[in-house]
Amino acid sequence: MSGSTLPGTGDDDAPDRVVLHVDMDCFYASCERLREPELRSEPVVVGMGYEKGETIGAVATASYEAREYGVDSAQPISQAVERLPPVERPDLGGGDAADRAGAAGGNTDRGHYRPVDMEFYQSVASEVKAILHDCADTVREVSVDEAYLDVTDRTSWEAVDAPPHASGAAEQRTLAEGLARHVRERIAREVGVPASVGVAPNMATAKIASDHDKPDGLTVVPPGQVADFLAPLPIEEIHGVGPVRAGDLREMGIETAGDLASADPRTLQDRFGDRGVELHDRARGVDDREITPRGRPKSLSRESAFAEATTDPEEKREKVRTLAAAVAERARTKDALYRTIGIKAVTTPYDVNTRAESLSGPVDDPELVEEVALSLLTEFADSEVRKLGVRVSKLSFAAGDQASLDGFESATVADGGGGDAEPAADAETAADAEPTADEESTAAESRSGQFSLGEFE
Repeated sequence: MSGSTLPGTGDDDAPDRVVLHVDMDCFYASCERLREPELRSEPVVVGMGYEKGETIGAVATASYEAREYGVDSAQPISQAVERLPPVERPDLGGGDAADRAGAAGGNTDRGHYRPVDMEFYQSVASEVKAILHDCADTVREVSVDEAYLDVTDRTSWEAVDAPPHASGAAEQRTLAEGLARHVRERIAREVGVPASVGVAPNMATAKIASDHDKPDGLTVVPPGQVADFLAPLPIEEIHGVGPVRAGDLREMGIETAGDLASADPRTLQDRFGDRGVELHDRARGVDDREITPRGRPKSLSRESAFAEATTDPEEKREKVRTLAAAVAERARTKDALYRTIGIKAVTTPYDVNTRAESLSGPVDDPELVEEVALSLLTEFADSEVRKLGVRVSKLSFAAGDQASLDGFESATVADGGGGDAEPAADAETAADAEPTADEESTAAESRSGQFSLGEFE
């Protein structure tokens, strides 16, 4: 399709961009449900400050079931838990889930509260981000649970002879819808957490689309139908319109995106400066921002789950060999050298364990990746394992930096509780980055019910 004019394009020879916005639904609560499946369909609140001895705390995220009782993000945690219905206290048995429930006051008399576990959430996020980077050449990680993908080179807006299976303005299924569905289903199948995906020809519209049909939604807005899709939405849905600005716009008689699109841009500029013109453009579906990655990755990883938890040593070793080869190849394609090689082993019920060895200097050595990973795996030879992963970190991208392996010395970094001295794989770039003005929190983002991890550090 390269070079052809696709349906919905203007006079330009270049095809319209295809942008995906992937937004994880109630991400922290979804992560808690990974290790405690009995919490599915239950009202779950994740936050800080409800532990014994704490007097001040807030909700980080609330499941959709909890929101039905008036619980929302940033709410005082004591108030939020009191709004939840009474629940029985099931016997969680031993293990990490029981320990966390106990530290949090157990399954409280009202609802299910779990304290924020950032390391675990970043670990799950790294699995999601690995899928996103595998499905798109350009990925902008906005936060631990949100990213933009430019997939223009991998698909198109070409219509296929079938009705759409996604909500939104599409009248026919498109190739872009098929790719977006593939991304969403891979996340659900390989990681086990739900995601909503919006597909549009620009970033602002794709973000609105991902929030349009939550949870586990897929909304496709093809070129030529963007303005019609946006017009009836309340102004708070426009990316960049927060509660204060929404109030100012309503004072001007602007209630919907359509009202904002038809307003005089000069009046908006007089009132809000250049930001007013920018919001006018977004309400009309005009957004020319390019999707740019946030710096180079700090680590590269590959993970894969078994169909069923296994104790078979050879099955585990074969999985690690495959993952080690994939990670080493990925590092080579990015011209990346690495100084640390590690593995992740998720044991039953859902305990995350990581181990790593540090090298004397940066290398590009696929055989060494396999050798070290298999050596680290021996600790879990008798364990029942659900999922395995291999990671290389402390990356270097400068040519000629490779160290000699003469005098190679390794130091094992072990953390029996499920973490290591390195940050969680592939999640650091998003977690450490500061949001730009274009990514400021809006009312629509608040309705997603989740703060960024930075709010709780």
